[in-house]
Amino acid sequence: MEQATTPHLWHSAPYSTHPSTLNSPPAPLKGPQSIPRDHYDVIIIGGGAAGLFCAARAAEGGRSVLVLDHANKVGKKILMSGGGRCNFTHLQASPANFRSANPHFCRSALARFSPYEFLARVEAAGIPWVEKTEGQLFCRDSAKDLLAMLLRDCAQAGVDIAVESPITQVQLGQPFVLHSQNRRLSADKLVVATGGLSIPKMGATGFGYDLARQAGHTLLPTRAGLVPLTLSGRPAEDFEGLAGVSTPVIVSTPDAAYKEALLITHRGLSGPAILQLSSHWALGSPIQINWLPGVSEEELLQAKKTEPKLHLERWLGRSLPDRLAQRLCALSAGDAPLHQLRDATLRERLHRWQHWTVQPSGTEGYRTAEVTEGGVCTQTISSRSFESQLQPGLHFIGEVLDVTGELGGYNFQWAWASAAACAEAL
Repeated sequence: MEQATTPHLWHSAPYSTHPSTLNSPPAPLKGPQSIPRDHYDVIIIGGGAAGLFCAARAAEGGRSVLVLDHANKVGKKILMSGGGRCNFTHLQASPANFRSANPHFCRSALARFSPYEFLARVEAAGIPWVEKTEGQLFCRDSAKDLLAMLLRDCAQAGVDIAVESPITQVQLGQPFVLHSQNRRLSADKLVVATGGLSIPKMGATGFGYDLARQAGHTLLPTRAGLVPLTLSGRPAEDFEGLAGVSTPVIVSTPDAAYKEALLITHRGLSGPAILQLSSHWALGSPIQINWLPGVSEEELLQAKKTEPKLHLERWLGRSLPDRLAQRLCALSAGDAPLHQLRDATLRERLHRWQHWTVQPSGTEGYRTAEVTEGGVCTQTISSRSFESQLQPGLHFIGEVLDVTGELGGYNFQWAWASAAACAEAL
């Protein structure tokens, strides 16, 4: 358990909802001050997306709610997600977009709170948004707008939020008793919204998993998900000097394939295609890259007929960044005018570029992972109320559970949907 080192900070005064303040960052939580009461209807551990949304909706339903977070600010992952603009949902979110040992668990919550319902709250708050790829919604200006909305909703509903409040002990039962620094707090309901292990610099810890074990729940193995892959040895040498190059590809393993952008980094491979594939990749196995999706043999052979003096590298550069085209040619027996190469040779080159095999050495791990796969086994969690079947009054929501969405706003939608279902039950 974490040790107390800093005073409580809390805020429950309403934020302004005047249109001129909608794009302003949320006011900082002031302190040091004491938490205003000792007993609440609901205490929520974790001030991320799921915790804040659950707090606001539960308080809107008349419950007294306290959010506790050990970090110095709430909503840190909201602010850094989506390049600072937060991909806050995906309009086409469905159970098919989620991975879990219990694949049917997410159905109820996703059906009862749709992406359009969260979008309605965003629009009601006056937050401008954009749709990048089909279905992927981002804040147009800044993720700060979304966090400001959540904090205003909490403040207007009377939620108390305490930061820098690490919990040293939890006593399960009725009521739940929490020891945080020199305070003893109690609640009729306890909600665990602590997230997973991804991006520890944002404050991620295994506290939620420890609490689940304390209550008798099974923990499924965790691993970094939606994470860049690293390269070493010969594969790393093949891409040396190409950091920053990005291009649309198809990447695949035997059981999955994604057609999206790939980004070459100083340490390996990243970009949406690789992040998606990482959830299907097993250590020690290769991945396959199709550098030229949609390009046919006929297209290449026709170019030989119509532009015989065109160099193969120049032809390849019509579909790929120049530096990458040059490197792929160099790794495939070099460049030459098309008319100097036999048809069979051209077919062989194209096949190689469309079936390029790479052996990753590992992943970047939790340091840069978007999510944590695995977690609290859902077999003993209610899919309607998110209440523990082993400890009445104890609820788990969001990423701490063994439910992981694909890249593209799905994990935020899971946060909103699981929080809404839990709040309704509270």
